[in-house]
Amino acid sequence: MNEVAKTNRSWTRLDESDSRSFMARVMPINIGAMREASMATLEQLHFRLAGAADAEAIANLHADSWRRHYRGAYSDAFLDGDVFADRLAFWTDRLREPDRRRCTILAEDGSLVGFANTVFDDDPRWGALLDNLHVADGHHRRGIGSRLLALTAEAILERPHRTGLYLWALEQNVDAQAFYRAHGGRCVERAPAAPPGGIASRLTGSPTKLRYVWAAELLEPR
Repeated sequence: MNEVAKTNRSWTRLDESDSRSFMARVMPINIGAMREASMATLEQLHFRLAGAADAEAIANLHADSWRRHYRGAYSDAFLDGDVFADRLAFWTDRLREPDRRRCTILAEDGSLVGFANTVFDDDPRWGALLDNLHVADGHHRRGIGSRLLALTAEAILERPHRTGLYLWALEQNVDAQAFYRAHGGRCVERAPAAPPGGIASRLTGSPTKLRYVWAAELLEPR
């Protein structure tokens, strides 16, 4: 059995069949299309909420993911230079104190292999912002991203006022877009990408981002 994070009540455990049923209810995902081997590997994983001591591990994974997937949108000088220090400062500040307005869920397999960070009630129209969803290199296609997305939906359902969910994906990140579409996300907007930390020199050219959304009713149990 796996432990999974509950943001507003005590931790609970879900076995594989419970998890599969939950994911089918909260996200329009084709569970039957997921390979049995991938589901089995989830049994090796531990899911929990992040704390202050996790800042460095999250920053490492975050920086590596940006280097692998954001090159061309973010400058080489930034990705090969200050990106880890930037992410470490960001996560150290974000995780310094518990904040019920946010939820950062970790996936561990001996070490950190994925995380999802959500800001609740971020937008009056679109709802909660899935600000980060990253899986470590070498751990894709294990169902980690799907589980993190499902746990994010569950966290939103546990809020006093349930909302929809949205995120921004770089237009060049076609793999991420395919993942979100496969999980029911709908692209509704295209906009200029903001530079990391607000520093314009960290961008290469004028990259764009896409808004993907899930309406509140798609997160409701069926």
